[in-house]
Amino acid sequence: MNSIEEILWNYIDGNCTSEEQKIIHTLIAEDEAYRLKYQELLNLDQQFSAIELDEPSMAFTYNVMEIIRTENAQVPLKAAINKKIIMGIAIFFGVTLIAMLIFAFASLNWSTAGSSVNLTYNFKMPAIDPGKTKMVVEGFVFFDVVLALYLLDAYLRKKTIARQG
Repeated sequence: MNSIEEILWNYIDGNCTSEEQKIIHTLIAEDEAYRLKYQELLNLDQQFSAIELDEPSMAFTYNVMEIIRTENAQVPLKAAINKKIIMGIAIFFGVTLIAMLIFAFASLNWSTAGSSVNLTYNFKMPAIDPGKTKMVVEGFVFFDVVLALYLLDAYLRKKTIARQG
């Protein structure tokens, strides 16, 4: 846009001071180039004023908000619960409970006379060699350290991918 158009648009829009309006008015009256450009821009401004603006439908906002809500609802939670892990834990405890009940009923003395029940257990803990105990504890600690390093690596990789993406 050249300076003549800018000056005339400011005049048409009323964005000039009163002194500038007087100067532009005299320029339009005296200069043929200004008068032709003024007539052209005034005609264009009238055409712009006659155009009706398109308005969105009444349900536009509602539809947009519904789309946004459904997109947010589809995003999985970061702390989603894995059903397989819960089932694994439940099965472990169930099997452990059943094994303890079977052991308890197997160690009962069922040949008691009368209504009294003799609850004597003939269960003895096996003797544990101190050398084997130390080896088991060291193995357990080694496994935990390796598992902790694996989980730390996975966490740091996930963080790096999140920064890059």
